[in-house]
Amino acid sequence: MRSRGRRSNDERSASTRQALVKAARALFVEKGYAQTSTPEVVAAADVTRGALYHHFADKQALLRAVLEQELHELRGAIEAATPPVLGAREALVAGSLAYLDGMTVPGRTRLLLVDGPAVFGHAELVALDERHAAGSLREGLAAVLGDDALVPALASLLSAAFDRAALAISTGEDPATYRAAMLRLIDRVSRA
Repeated sequence: MRSRGRRSNDERSASTRQALVKAARALFVEKGYAQTSTPEVVAAADVTRGALYHHFADKQALLRAVLEQELHELRGAIEAATPPVLGAREALVAGSLAYLDGMTVPGRTRLLLVDGPAVFGHAELVALDERHAAGSLREGLAAVLGDDALVPALASLLSAAFDRAALAISTGEDPATYRAAMLRLIDRVSRA
């Protein structure tokens, strides 16, 4: 039996992994992925270099973990904004706004829309996004439009528009203007 106050190996391992992801995220946001070294991550996380390579094969694997965490949090925000009591169109609108709000988390746009694609390429990032946040837009469109064969293409195009809006907002453009524009797009698509 484990004594009180003592952490199991699994707990220590999870804590170390989370410290590495947290430190890497902060450094990737502050300096960018390319300018961040693994020794800096190790120092910021206050762990050994061996601990880093025990959890992650390389810096790319560490970035992937950071991106997965960001996408998981983004999906959670979208799901929280779209409870089952909402109608399909209302849920699509609420999820759209939740995405734009979620992308205002400091550093998230840089991680998901700048460094992520630069490191992994478009196809791999789309696959990563599919496992997390992208499905919610496609599901929302399908709920509104039914079995329309254009749903996957519409979801892809709207996703690109959402990403462009998030990038514009992150560079100082008026969030209200981009939110209104995205809502107009959603309205037009959902009434098609």
